[in-house]
Amino acid sequence: MHNPFKEGDTKAFHKLVTQADFAQFEAGLVHPVCSTFSLAQAMEWASRLFVLDMKEPDEEGIGTMLHIDHHSPAFLGENLLVEATFKTLSGNALYCHIAVKAGERLVATGQTGQKILKKEKIHRLLKNSRN
Repeated sequence: MHNPFKEGDTKAFHKLVTQADFAQFEAGLVHPVCSTFSLAQAMEWASRLFVLDMKEPDEEGIGTMLHIDHHSPAFLGENLLVEATFKTLSGNALYCHIAVKAGERLVATGQTGQKILKKEKIHRLLKNSRN
């Protein structure tokens, strides 16, 4: 692993809210707005953008923590800016602050944690967890 980043560096991407992002379960639609699950996936991806630039070919990132605070809903057709801010790197553990906005409106904030490990170690940990 190599770290070309410092505290405060950012990575961002845009996400369009579609019906596939709505809060729904087997029983049907809960709310016609972007779900917590969909926000979680977007937040994880934003922090993974750092991991992609940090990991070596024989390494991979694995999520260790996710926290989300909702501030306002995100509606169908809105273009969300999902921005990860490099918070700390402790050994191989990366922590990011995440902000999600629809224009100027704050939709959600949170934190993510990921560790960068050798692929073989992840494979071994996952295999041993099944036993």
